[in-house]
Amino acid sequence: MTPPFRLTLAATHGAARAGILATAHGSVRTPAFMPVGTQATVKGMTADALRAAGAELILANAYHLMLRPGAERITALGGLHRFMDWPGPILTDSGGFQVMSLGELRELSEEGVVFRSHIDGARHRLTPERAVEVQDLLDATITMVLDECTEFPVTPEAACRSMELSMRWAARSKAAYRPRPGYALFGIVQGSVFPALREESAGRLKELGFDGYAIGGLAVGEGQACMLEILDATVPALPTDCPRYLMGVGMPRDLVAAVARGVDLFDCVIPTRAGRTARAFTSEGVFNLRNARFAADPNPLDPACACPACRRHARAYLHHLFKAGEMLGAILLTWHNLHYYQSLMAGLRAAILAGTLSTHIAALEAGWDAGDPPTSAPA
Repeated sequence: MTPPFRLTLAATHGAARAGILATAHGSVRTPAFMPVGTQATVKGMTADALRAAGAELILANAYHLMLRPGAERITALGGLHRFMDWPGPILTDSGGFQVMSLGELRELSEEGVVFRSHIDGARHRLTPERAVEVQDLLDATITMVLDECTEFPVTPEAACRSMELSMRWAARSKAAYRPRPGYALFGIVQGSVFPALREESAGRLKELGFDGYAIGGLAVGEGQACMLEILDATVPALPTDCPRYLMGVGMPRDLVAAVARGVDLFDCVIPTRAGRTARAFTSEGVFNLRNARFAADPNPLDPACACPACRRHARAYLHHLFKAGEMLGAILLTWHNLHYYQSLMAGLRAAILAGTLSTHIAALEAGWDAGDPPTSAPA
């Protein structure tokens, strides 16, 4: 019998929460970080490597899969889980971020969005109803409503109009959604950097009633201090018995700060993108493996890490791979970064359960300060 979709909290520490998210495709320990598999693959990683790194929930993008190879084709091939060899839970982003990021290729209206494909220029119409249908065809465990990811910077008036449109689309998405045991539909809070708009958006989504609640439209250039101010206004306005998902936020300091504020789920391309560009997240800060100081360094990348890159190779070898242009360098650092992120979340979960989150965060930050990593992603 398929279990109902449900978040069961095992412990809290201040606002932070640790629990188990039950789904039709297995359980997820929270707080959790989702590797991003936009086009039914996490770049440079096999499904076995993802599992070995500790991932339990991954993200795919309905917009990109709608364009290529097509949602109907994936359905005919057995669904997204079989297609990408991932039987565990999958969350699919509806395409709301592309409403912002592909601004020159789209036409926005009350009805939805008309895109010109970035692949071949063909026109595609994406409405809230079609976004939900595509995710249903993919067999997404967690479906996201279609929203407009508000650009930044933005005036209060434009942010209000954008939020209002997202709320109308949320209602249409819910009406189109087909509930099944163990599956979920998440609403998305919008409102840019304006706390009152965020609180209003959260309240309207609660009135509609969703299985989980996402916080969208952050990490788009507003800076960490502003993001945390918005989280302080938004998270308390969300239901305590549903998962809370902060979309697209992924620097380690940002994750830790958001967990402390009660966020349960995260996704971001930062660890995989950084791996492809020779950047490694470690317990001692962020390293650039192209740096000449690593050319003769015989030490493991991160002595505290048990991933293959750290167990089997020296920093000097990883430096050599990037200088020689070998793809193995990007693969190993991607694996390391994802392993590091999963270990980071596991440590936060354990600290919440043990009631030691504050001291655990202080120890993490002391290690990072040794390498002086940036506090947020570059714009």
